[in-house]
Amino acid sequence: MPVQVDHRKGPRRRGEALEDAIMQAAVEELTEVGYTAVSMERIAIRARTSKAALYRRWTGRADLIVDAYTRFAARDVEAPDTGSLRTDVIGLLRRIADQAKPETLHLFFGVLADAGEELRGKIRERFVLVKPTRMAAILERAETRGEVRAHLPDRLRTLPLDLIRIEVLQHGGGPAVTDEAIEAIVDDVFLPLVRP
Repeated sequence: MPVQVDHRKGPRRRGEALEDAIMQAAVEELTEVGYTAVSMERIAIRARTSKAALYRRWTGRADLIVDAYTRFAARDVEAPDTGSLRTDVIGLLRRIADQAKPETLHLFFGVLADAGEELRGKIRERFVLVKPTRMAAILERAETRGEVRAHLPDRLRTLPLDLIRIEVLQHGGGPAVTDEAIEAIVDDVFLPLVRP
């Protein structure tokens, strides 16, 4: 357990410096004790601030953890640009699978269990809807090269992302999601549906 420190001693932090300290403390708490044991009180103690300072910025631990995780732990997944639809989609799916580690999934499910409708929307916006923009960029380039039909339905445009999420959930992410599984998603399911 972190050493209890009187938050009133020392220079007073404000604004971004205080938020950075709070979010860093949240990530450290999460790493040290796991999501179920994280509390706003423990985060405040570690950040050397008051619980009131936390509650002025976040509605609760789930909201704070999503922000902290987004700032310090989640890496943005860039869309590959190899000049080939197949290798671009395989590369994107591999990056997504590699980013999804078991501890990330544990965090994700812990936050979802605590989340209300508004926070679930925020999670969806930050962690689910970001990837379709990467897929859209890949498909735009492929359409320009004549590798895909024009005006694909949205459901079809995001199909590889939906399928990699299933693989990640079934296998815990990372290297457990095999290259063979990713190639099967692309070669056996996606490409036959989108080619001209």
